[in-house]
Amino acid sequence: MMLTVKKRRKLSLTNYNKRVALLKGNTMRVIVRRTNKSVLMQVAEYAPAGDRIVASVNSKELAPIGWNPKCNIPTAYLTGLMLARKAKSLGAKQFVLDIGIYKPVKSSVIFAAAKGAADGGMKLTNSIEFDQKRLSGQHIANYADKLKGDEQTYKRQFADYIEKKVDVSRLNETFENAKKKIMSE
Repeated sequence: MMLTVKKRRKLSLTNYNKRVALLKGNTMRVIVRRTNKSVLMQVAEYAPAGDRIVASVNSKELAPIGWNPKCNIPTAYLTGLMLARKAKSLGAKQFVLDIGIYKPVKSSVIFAAAKGAADGGMKLTNSIEFDQKRLSGQHIANYADKLKGDEQTYKRQFADYIEKKVDVSRLNETFENAKKKIMSE
């Protein structure tokens, strides 16, 4: 056990001071992690034998409802909404945000996911403010429109969207449709 603790601390995988502070509150945690291609969210409660994961969502679960999952702000927001829908039956009054070793950066993917969870009905102890245009992907659509003149750069930047036949300039509408589908579940 001690070797694992030293290894995780040395590799900067776990900040044990922050973890102990979160666990002292004895509230369920909303864990947000991001990879290069997806956003992962979990609701966990502490147990002496190890954390117990109560609900979990991967942004790849957004594909069946018509959203192209990537690791960006709109995807993180929709993942947070989906987690809130799954965790609705938990009956917990409050949740605390666990961002792990990530540095808190305003308007980041991590906080977009937390905003989605909060908008979905989870009561987070943290207050999160976000620009609605960024949540809906309007900034991505604006950037795509700006690059349309330079076709080579456009194709390189939005190759995944082009391959999946997603109109980047209408990303805001796709976001709203996906949001409605999640909220209606």
